[in-house]
Amino acid sequence: MTPLLFALASLAGGIGAGLRYLVDLGVMSVTKGRFPWGIVIVNVTGSFALGVVTASIPESAFIVGAGLLGGYTTFSTAMLDTLALWKDGRRPASVMHLVGTLVASVIAAVAGLGVGALL
Repeated sequence: MTPLLFALASLAGGIGAGLRYLVDLGVMSVTKGRFPWGIVIVNVTGSFALGVVTASIPESAFIVGAGLLGGYTTFSTAMLDTLALWKDGRRPASVMHLVGTLVASVIAAVAGLGVGALL
């Protein structure tokens, strides 16, 4: 990996993290924070976008995929949200968040691969 490629992926990761914050904040302001919908939407849309990028422009997969979308999506926050729901006694919501995020993200990634293959 060249220093330029590393720098571009790092910059893209920072942009992705900023986008994650803005999307999460926007969604949570609409849903009033009762369920971590912001992070669910971030992870599902990021999975879809990564599928598209991987299938359609694999040469940019490192900068866009690992950098931008790696900074945008967040498995760790999703798991912390799952644990927070569990600790708050909202066990059905916790399980729904855990399973729903996983299933929706995999479906989105597969759909993204399909769309990317068409491009």
